[in-house]
Amino acid sequence: MSDITIPVLTIDGPSGSGKGTVGQVLAQRLGWHFLDSGALYRALGVAAEQAGVSFEDRPALVRLATSMDIRFVPRADGAPAVVLLHGAEIGDQLRTETSGRLASLVAAIPEVRQALLQKQHSFRQPPGLVADGRDMGSTVFPDAILKVFLTASPEVRAARRHKQLMEKGFDVNLPRLLDEIRERDARDAGRAVSPLKPAEDACILDTSQLDISGVVERVHGLLRERHRPG
Repeated sequence: MSDITIPVLTIDGPSGSGKGTVGQVLAQRLGWHFLDSGALYRALGVAAEQAGVSFEDRPALVRLATSMDIRFVPRADGAPAVVLLHGAEIGDQLRTETSGRLASLVAAIPEVRQALLQKQHSFRQPPGLVADGRDMGSTVFPDAILKVFLTASPEVRAARRHKQLMEKGFDVNLPRLLDEIRERDARDAGRAVSPLKPAEDACILDTSQLDISGVVERVHGLLRERHRPG
């Protein structure tokens, strides 16, 4: 059981809202641990595909979920965190359109979500944790000292994702990416377990017209109001 006295900042929102970058920058600034919950599901989806495990085989997916040894090392510049799976870096494999689709599929399976819940709780270590995802504030860390829900229009989020992938050398189609984001939004919001929605006490922030530094300062300011160490 994790220590509920350890402060947690949750940053939830749909794909492309900026939650991952904002979370990493804040984790670096605060000296806190970082959890990219979406990468857990992406890693599981990729591992399942590589191992030839059917997405209909729930027991096998649960076994994969419980055996994953995954760590995140945030970068000070907000670039994607170094993701280590069993000690090997796999970050680039987790930033493709395919891994995003696989993540959404496994995330819709209640048994998988339960298997990963304890793993997510294990990231709660002193001096604190910044956790980003889709249900961090509503389900995983309901006692977080600050819950933020970032959003932006699908068009803005698709453009951000397109730019990010193009810079990494991936050949992606913007209209198709927009369609996939809309489909994933509908799938994530409509699933029976932990649907994508703000926690009742979350601070909702539309990032469509804000750059990363602006969002970071807004969230950091809210956190300072809630958490005064010592």
